[in-house]
Amino acid sequence: MRRIEAATKERDSTFSLQQLDHSFMVRQFGGLSFSSRQQVVSAVGHTSSSPCFGRISASIRLTMRYLIAVLALAGAVVSGLALQVHYSVATSPCSINEKWDCGVVNHSPYAVFLGIPVALIGIFGYLILGWLSLAGQRVVLLLASLVGLGFALYLAHIERDVLGVWCLYCVISLALIALIPFFTMLWMLILREKKLLRRW
Repeated sequence: MRRIEAATKERDSTFSLQQLDHSFMVRQFGGLSFSSRQQVVSAVGHTSSSPCFGRISASIRLTMRYLIAVLALAGAVVSGLALQVHYSVATSPCSINEKWDCGVVNHSPYAVFLGIPVALIGIFGYLILGWLSLAGQRVVLLLASLVGLGFALYLAHIERDVLGVWCLYCVISLALIALIPFFTMLWMLILREKKLLRRW
């Protein structure tokens, strides 16, 4: 009986040593050792939670927020200049030649949408985008700016293929409305990377 118990204990001890040896091998050679993994996780966690990292992240968020708001304000100003041309009977300041004439574009039937001047729609649209940016409504801002970009591309198609005349204010507005969704997506990507670092 004692021999059987001794043999059982010896077998259990051998099995336990094999388990420990296997665990050690997995930890040591499974890409990184367990201690190295712990060091990496600790380093990343320390970086993402450090005050310096937080200040940099907050600075980027504020920069993107105000940058988009400034672009929206510039768009509202350009739309205001186009609206002035729409109601003016004098020669437009940006009437450069037969291919570049804001007066021709803003006095055409396409300068009005559902009885409202397109330039006036642009003013309110840009002001809304600026408010969404300052409020931090990134998803709504992205969707609204993409709608505005689509409408601006449609107007560019009218100028090129229908009227055959370009409006300088409209081209500037097209560039601004293209930059707003670009920087909005960049803003969202920066915040997404920050969240991934926090998960580490």
